[in-house]
Amino acid sequence: MSKKSFKIGLLPKVLIAIALGILFSLFLPEWAVRIFITINSIFSNFLGLIIPLLIIGLIAPGIFELGKGAGKLLLITAAIAYFSTIFSGFFSYFTAKWSYPRFLGDSLTSLGNIDMSGGLQPYFTIEMHPLMSVTTALVIAFVIGLGLTSVKGETMRNFMLDFKEIIYIVIRGVIIPILPLFIFGIFLQMGAEGKVSAIMGMFLKIIVIIFIMHVVLLVMQFVVAGAIARKNPFKALVTMLPAYMTALGTQSSAATIPVTLAQTIKNGVREEVAGFVIPLCATIHLAGSILKIVACAYAISLSMGMNVGLDLYAGFILMLGVMMVAAPGVPGGAIMAAIGLIASMLGFDPSMQGLMIALYIAMDSFGTAANVTGDGAIALIINTMRTKSSTKTAVAQ
Repeated sequence: MSKKSFKIGLLPKVLIAIALGILFSLFLPEWAVRIFITINSIFSNFLGLIIPLLIIGLIAPGIFELGKGAGKLLLITAAIAYFSTIFSGFFSYFTAKWSYPRFLGDSLTSLGNIDMSGGLQPYFTIEMHPLMSVTTALVIAFVIGLGLTSVKGETMRNFMLDFKEIIYIVIRGVIIPILPLFIFGIFLQMGAEGKVSAIMGMFLKIIVIIFIMHVVLLVMQFVVAGAIARKNPFKALVTMLPAYMTALGTQSSAATIPVTLAQTIKNGVREEVAGFVIPLCATIHLAGSILKIVACAYAISLSMGMNVGLDLYAGFILMLGVMMVAAPGVPGGAIMAAIGLIASMLGFDPSMQGLMIALYIAMDSFGTAANVTGDGAIALIINTMRTKSSTKTAVAQ
């Protein structure tokens, strides 16, 4: 009888890394702390190198794969999923703009007084210059993706699919496993430099606010879906709760598909529609994830006195919506897909990127649960549109 190996999820690893980083900062000598700062410096440079390749490897195959197959139904579902994701991003932005100064005032002030770039330095750095900028990578990804929807040959398609698999291997096998050590090093450095108390105080308040934002977002999604499908939105939302609770545990939209599918059918969605929409939206609909990313980025930008204007964040949210479609379906995949945009468009340095990753993953379960529950709302809308279309066709005949 074989024994099952016990695996610790990414969220517990990150929480343990944060706790150990703070604890070890109390007694580790400066020379030891600088070893981990050096490791973090190398890892940050590696991320900068890999992010443009990650963007091309995820977005280009995603575009040409969406452009084939199910036709009109796929395009409508993708459009609704993108609109829902973008709406979530702007909802997060305006809610953060209103609520943060009111509820995070002291925390933002104390964090803003901290110099995130100063303090202890690595022993050495290894320069890894990216092959291109993030913007260039996005343009190339769109050109290749759109071009491959028209090309009949399979050679380039197969190459891009293999390249996508390589990127997945790098994310799953290198980046995600090293993240806890990276976050440990960040909190070790902040603890050694006396920055932890201000940051942790802000973290706890933001987590509460973002959880409330997730609940409000789900209610809005189901009110709209209920109005279109002529169903009680709150009853439909309650029906989806088993999927929400399952996602809290799995932290994976893909792993929750069977439960999401079953609950969506219980809401009156036809099996063939649910069977198409739910697996697709598990990949392309990340409204909960974009909500967290925008809310966390806004908090850090605001506390550091950086630009938080709508002119900057509107473009960021629109591009982030595209990145969410391409995000890999692994714990922490959304934030890793977005980190290039966060660095290039918002100007986050490696320390701020590390804070973003830690804060995002600390709430990973909430975002995933909001993603899959919202998939049920989209399925209600698509089912209603499909039913009306079938009725019109039958009448015409």
